[in-house]
Amino acid sequence: MLTRMTEPDWEMVLEVFRAARSRRGDKGRDDRRFLEALHYFTVHNITWRALPAEFGWWNSVWKRFWRL
Repeated sequence: MLTRMTEPDWEMVLEVFRAARSRRGDKGRDDRRFLEALHYFTVHNITWRALPAEFGWWNSVWKRFWRL
């Protein structure tokens, strides 16, 4: 994707992310794809609706971000 992070970097980030997330509600299906979507959203300064389809439905990404 876009971040240029190595696999060991991703393993560490995802481990911390999983430890910090809520224990209630839907946990999401793909943490890495979610974090990539957030990265894309902030780097490209777009609206949620403009997220590419590769990140999933924009509203699902937004809801997960809002809950976070």
